[in-house]
Amino acid sequence: MNDGSRPLAGKVALVAGGTRGGGRGIAVELGAAGATVYVTGRSSAAGRSAMDRPETVEGTAERVTAAGGLGVPLRTDHSRPEEVRALVDRIAAEQDGRLDVLVNCVWGGDPLTDWAHPLWEQDLGTGLRLLRQAVETHVVTSRFALPLMVARRSGLVVEVTDGNTARYRGSFFYDLAKSSVIRLAVAQAAELRPHGVAAVALTPGFLRSEAMLDHFGVTEATWREGAAKDPHFAHSESPAYLGRAVAALAADPDVMARSGRALATWGLYREYGFTDADGTQPDWAAHWAEALEGEHGPLGDPL
Repeated sequence: MNDGSRPLAGKVALVAGGTRGGGRGIAVELGAAGATVYVTGRSSAAGRSAMDRPETVEGTAERVTAAGGLGVPLRTDHSRPEEVRALVDRIAAEQDGRLDVLVNCVWGGDPLTDWAHPLWEQDLGTGLRLLRQAVETHVVTSRFALPLMVARRSGLVVEVTDGNTARYRGSFFYDLAKSSVIRLAVAQAAELRPHGVAAVALTPGFLRSEAMLDHFGVTEATWREGAAKDPHFAHSESPAYLGRAVAALAADPDVMARSGRALATWGLYREYGFTDADGTQPDWAAHWAEALEGEHGPLGDPL
């Protein structure tokens, strides 16, 4: 059973790539809505991933539980099919075959992205590794997780990306990865629709991840000071905002009407009414139109 404050009580979610950033925000907000959340990624108490950051799957799971859900941390490399198969088998065994929400948020591509050079001057091996890390991992995870949803004829897949339009994202392999993730949602939506399962792509605006806070030398408590270095940072949003967008979608009985679409926090907050952690409602598209469109052109229409 659930109530208005815990609309996802009794639901089971898998957040692949839930160690930090948007994935962590999503996992925690699904927990706040009452869900049991399996949190996966390569960084754990047993050791760090190549990202070499301090956040762990255990840390996220603890936050999920503290928020009111149940967090289950499982160190998983989503590029390894055998590990993902074992993960899904465990969820099926522990949850009587139930999986209501799959969030594909695996990324880890920051150290692999070359923002300075065009394709023909980039290292090919590094670029292809980015695609394997940021796209193939999503495919592998869906391949093994979707049968649980299809069997129950219900569920939601969320493909987390950057941007919801065809606008070029500034680096060849980065752009290809993020655009491909949108197509993953479109393709899954088409194949899942007869089975009552929805799939969407979802983007945040300017996300205040842990790495971004470190970049600006601030914390979540003092983040507004970062605007002194970059005024656009004043219009950023916390991972909780993205998480609340996912929780709202997961609790929407009519979510099938959105299946196959590329969505954004700045559109969903208007429809669902959620706020960021500080009570604000950031709108990155509105800020772009006001402050950035003249220099960089319009964001474009949603795909």
